[in-house]
Amino acid sequence: MKIFGGTPQYGGPDSELAAALRYLTQRYTMPTKKAKGLLTDIGTEEMAHLEVIATLIYKLTKDVPADKMREAGLGAHYAHHDNALFYTDANGVPWTAAYIQSTGDPVTDLHEDMAAEQKARTTYEHLIDLTDDPGVKDALRFLREREVVHFQRFGEALNDVQFHLAHRHVF
Repeated sequence: MKIFGGTPQYGGPDSELAAALRYLTQRYTMPTKKAKGLLTDIGTEEMAHLEVIATLIYKLTKDVPADKMREAGLGAHYAHHDNALFYTDANGVPWTAAYIQSTGDPVTDLHEDMAAEQKARTTYEHLIDLTDDPGVKDALRFLREREVVHFQRFGEALNDVQFHLAHRHVF
């Protein structure tokens, strides 16, 4: 029986949940339609990624008895939640809105977004190293690749926003 090694991408600071909420919040203060649209699109996609992670965790822990959960280091999770999903990081720390960064400065926020995508990519690489299940590896690789694409798209949005901010706007 293989147990998924933690849930950093479900409820951690660099999780799909944190990313989705960050981007869907930051979109309101973006100065260009392109940046607003990009944050909306990627934020929505991150919600879909959250569903993928939830499905992985659920399928890997469904019907796992308490003793196996304990052996896998998930005894505390089981004690509080049985086999139910709960937004925590790999250490069992519950998700918090404090993970959401939104400064109102579009350049700062896009840099934060690029860093968040890189941290998520790194976490997926670590999770891939922790499993020998080919199906789980495939799903994690797909999600890792999406983080790379998001990083690139945020870089494009940053260029767009910086160009916009560098030019005078007369109304």
